[in-house]
Formats: sequence, structure tokens, C-alpha cells
Amino acid sequence: MKLALRNFFTRSIGYLPYFFFFNFIYQVEIFREMLLINGLLQLFLFLVVACIPAFLTKKMSYVDIAWPWGLVLIGILALLLGTGYKPRIYLVAGMYLCSGLRMGIGALILLKKGHLNSELSRYNYQRRRWDKAGYKNLNISLQYEIMIQCFANITFLAIPAILMSTNSTNSISTLEYTGLGLWAIWFLLEHISDLQKQRFLKKAFLEKKKKQVCNVGFWKYTRHPNYFSEWMVWNAIIIASISSFISSYSEDQQLVWIIIFMGLFYISYIMYTTLVYYTGAVPSEYYTLQKRPNYKAYQEQTNMFFPGPLKVKQ
Repeated sequence: MKLALRNFFTRSIGYLPYFFFFNFIYQVEIFREMLLINGLLQLFLFLVVACIPAFLTKKMSYVDIAWPWGLVLIGILALLLGTGYKPRIYLVAGMYLCSGLRMGIGALILLKKGHLNSELSRYNYQRRRWDKAGYKNLNISLQYEIMIQCFANITFLAIPAILMSTNSTNSISTLEYTGLGLWAIWFLLEHISDLQKQRFLKKAFLEKKKKQVCNVGFWKYTRHPNYFSEWMVWNAIIIASISSFISSYSEDQQLVWIIIFMGLFYISYIMYTTLVYYTGAVPSEYYTLQKRPNYKAYQEQTNMFFPGPLKVKQ
């Protein structure tokens, strides 16, 4: 009983930042329409695409479809509900749509090829965490984790789109152009990283070289160039939205705007911890070490997340 209460309390705390932040955003009147509509549609999307399939199949992998299509939804809502300067709306909607569609279409391809018939390794790793923490009810664990990603789309990850699509300043600032330029660079590098790995694995397969470690292209400088690039994509979106925050800031609701500003940079923290510890590098490497004998040497020579030169053994 004590363990059950402790687990309930711990997981309740996990939801608090999202409810807390939603409450503050909602106090800004011009944000309410998009915030509420996005919230309702995200809940419906995750329910249909992830929650129900997870309940029926006991697999969490379906969230990899729901989350990126949730980003597409945010981009569409920015286009439909944005009341600000049209070029800025197109700018921010384009960033969300491109990011979401790239991952969302990829997830649907994996589904069609049958890769989601079994649980993805990163979510098998989550089960190890649940067991270690004493979470015994699989259904509750699945739904809890799925809803964390849903609430992220409803609150923090939607804020740059809401800020920029409601900003009526009739010009694009240098900071916005900078954010867009950085976003385009890292979006392209993320895509190139994925292509480099696909080509490497295909070549290894054709040459019948099993269990090879991809260390070509960007993979020579970081063990996860795609994850690092995805993190930088979100940092670029944050940079692009700062001008809209400054334009919309009101001293009448100073505390609210301070929380919103902090929430913008919390996005970077969320994405970093997710891409490194939650569903990214750490879970990936746990299983890769078991499958690829040479991966240990690759770990010793190459930075895990932040790019850098090869490490020299002392």
C-alpha cells in the first residue's frame, strides 16, 4: 500500500509542471483559443493513435506516431488560428510542419513495414525502469508515459507557435531570421545524419558484414548526431520566438510572462533529457552494446551527444 501511494505521488508530481504552465498560459487572453483547441485535439489524437493501441497491444511504440503528428497539428492550428503577421505565421507553421511531417511520415513507414509489431527498444528500456522503480501495473505505466508526451505538446512545445502566430508586429526581426536559419541548418543535418546511417547499414548488409558500428560522416563526431540535431532544431525555434515574447510582454501580468519566458527555455531542457536519457542515447546504447561488440571501442573514442574530435587514448 505504501509503495502504491508513493508511486502515485511520484507520478502526480511528474504531471505538475504541465498543469502549472497551462494555468499561467491560459491567463493570456490572446492565447486562449489556440491553447484550448490544441489541447482538446492533442488529447483526441493521442487517445486514438497511442492510448487505445497501447491498451490493446501493451506496446508504447505507437506514441512515436502520435507525438510528431501532434507537432503537425500545432503547425496547422498556427495557420488556421494565428491572428498575427502572416509571414511570421507561415514561418513558424512551416518549422512545425516540416519537423512533424519528417518524423511522422517516417513513423508511418515503420508501421507499414511491421517494425511496430514488437516494442521498440527504447520502450523496452522504459519497462526496466518501471520494474526498478516498483511500478508493477503495465497499463498505468503505458498510459502515464504516453500522456507525458501529450501534455508536452499541449503546453511547452506549443508555446513558440502560439507566441509567434499571435504577434502582429509587421516585420520579421533579425532574431527570427537567425532562428529560422539555424533551424534550417540543423533540420538538414538531422536528415543527412539519418541518411548516412541508412546507407552505412545497407552497405554492411549487402557486404554481409553483420553488427557493424556506424562511424561515418557526422557519426564520427558524435554517437548520436540525429539526436543532437533535433535538440538544436528546438533551440533554434526558441531563438526565433524570443522576439514575439518581447513584443507580447505585458507588465500588467508580469509574473505570467516571467513563467512563460522560463517555459521557453524549459523546452531545451525537456528535449535534452528526452533525447539523451529518456528515449534517446542512453536506452539506445544499452541494447547496441549487447548487439555490436565493437560499440564499446566506439564509445571510448566518440562523444555521446555533443560533437567533438575523436578522443585520444592515454
